[in-house]
Amino acid sequence: MNKTELIDAMAADAGITKAAAKKALESFLDNVGQSLKKGNRVSLVGFGSWAVSERSAREGRNPQTGKTIKIAAKKVVKFKAGAELSNAVN
Repeated sequence: MNKTELIDAMAADAGITKAAAKKALESFLDNVGQSLKKGNRVSLVGFGSWAVSERSAREGRNPQTGKTIKIAAKKVVKFKAGAELSNAVN
């Protein structure tokens, strides 16, 4: 399912226009992104939670040349599925 299909499904399920569903989805995504950017954790009980984790600097290899390269430290977003979501897919 892509973003357009999700908007269509949200509009149909909630009985709202596609424009309203798009606005709601974009608001949700913006707020989750802003919260994660501040270093906060976002949790939706039963669905899952997003958190920011730091990945330390490390050495890697260029697969074409085999030469060792340095990979910089960075922050990554991690998602952990909640119990209800995990049960729904199993």
